[in-house]
Amino acid sequence: MIELDGAQGEGGGQVLRSALTLAMITGTPFRIERIRAGRKKPGLLRQHLTAIEAAAAISHARVEGAAPGSQTLTFAPQTIRGGDYRFAIGTAGSCTLVLQTVLPALWFADAPSTLTVSGGTQNPAAPPADFLIRAWLPLMRRMGATAEIELLRHGFYPAGGGEVRASVAPSQLAPLELDTRGDFHTMRAEAIVAAVPSNVARRELEVVARAFSGVDTQIRDLPQREGPGNALLIEVAHQQVTEMFTGFGARGVSAETVANRVVQSMRGYLASGAAVGEHLADQLALPLALAGSGRFTTCTQSSHLATNLAVIERFLPVRSRVDAVADGWSVSIEARE
Repeated sequence: MIELDGAQGEGGGQVLRSALTLAMITGTPFRIERIRAGRKKPGLLRQHLTAIEAAAAISHARVEGAAPGSQTLTFAPQTIRGGDYRFAIGTAGSCTLVLQTVLPALWFADAPSTLTVSGGTQNPAAPPADFLIRAWLPLMRRMGATAEIELLRHGFYPAGGGEVRASVAPSQLAPLELDTRGDFHTMRAEAIVAAVPSNVARRELEVVARAFSGVDTQIRDLPQREGPGNALLIEVAHQQVTEMFTGFGARGVSAETVANRVVQSMRGYLASGAAVGEHLADQLALPLALAGSGRFTTCTQSSHLATNLAVIERFLPVRSRVDAVADGWSVSIEARE
């Protein structure tokens, strides 16, 4: 039984999510206390409970402490089974965080699987579904993972109502090295509106077009029933990696302010020369550890990344290093001797 402190590092849900994934794959039980102690409202929320429910169903785990607001959980997995799974968060809690918790485990299942999660797909506190599909998933496929992710319906915070579906087959992951992003290919920006005036999208894209010459722009006007909501996505494709930066409209925040925030994030990434940004770095650590080794450069050493690496080392026979380099930080993972 591995004992974990949920207040470790950034003190959010990352410790729990990574522990669930790694426990399922390694068959190692764990107990975690002080769950999300660093948050304004500590303890388990609906999206965390759904992730636990999904992990328990997939690995036939014994679970104690899975209740709203609980700060202690015991999770003891058994065998991972493939199948057709469906889970509903019931709020605008992030579908993608639930998906990322259980999808890697299904690469180690005994048969192919489908996984459908409903809830929030466009949540400011989590990677949007578009990010998983267009930035994260191509790298997983390069590592040998067999998976498809489809955004069936958008769900904006705070209403939710979105749905994501993944198709997964058992896979063997290979190491990945991303020291550079390679030659520039394309940049495009997409403004999404649902039950929000299309003028908001046009204003956002005007800001982006002034900031980056040659950027392709597009408005995606969704049906009213999928709103209200607004998101701005800027995607840049290089030879080795595609990155995406996202901003979300909110009451009292102008379209120009939303766009300028995303533009500044993209500019910081491009100026660094690093292969991946802050959020993609967080989500690469665990797959690389499952592959046994890997390396990437990132423009930011986030608390999420540090927390993730520390939890990984509790479950897997790997060690990690984070070194300062000219373009930011180099993160390496290798097998322990």
